[in-house]
Amino acid sequence: MKDTFEHLLDEIGWNILGALQQNARIPYAELGRIVGLSTPAVTERVRKMEDAGIIVGYRAQIDPVKVGLPILAFVNVKVGGENLTRFMELAGEHPEVLECHRVTGADSFLIKIAVADVGHLERLLDALMPYVATTTQMVLSTALAWGNIVRAGEATEPAGRT
Repeated sequence: MKDTFEHLLDEIGWNILGALQQNARIPYAELGRIVGLSTPAVTERVRKMEDAGIIVGYRAQIDPVKVGLPILAFVNVKVGGENLTRFMELAGEHPEVLECHRVTGADSFLIKIAVADVGHLERLLDALMPYVATTTQMVLSTALAWGNIVRAGEATEPAGRT
């Protein structure tokens, strides 16, 4: 897979991805100025990245607190083998489930949910309980949200270090 996309993931390609992750609504003329390409050239590079599945979409990032969902929680889920498929279907039926990841270790899944209040959290967990055992952690604050994808293998230094 790496070889297939290598020509798109050169320095300019990664600069395009970085800029789009910061602001997906950036005009192509401005993006071209940032990365040193003409507007038609940057438009074509972005289209090729979309066609290759490197860029898979553009989304608004919504603040859950401001839309009435102030409680963010991560739920570790243990699922028995026969209920695995049913749980995945059930998780997808609940809009409160923002992410659902199959994980290694003692648990089967890690889900991220946003709910209005503790009662809402309890009702959601009860809806999932016939199929699973859960351990829930409620988020007190978030130090980093919506991190950017960076080039694989690049060593990075924490901010403020040289």
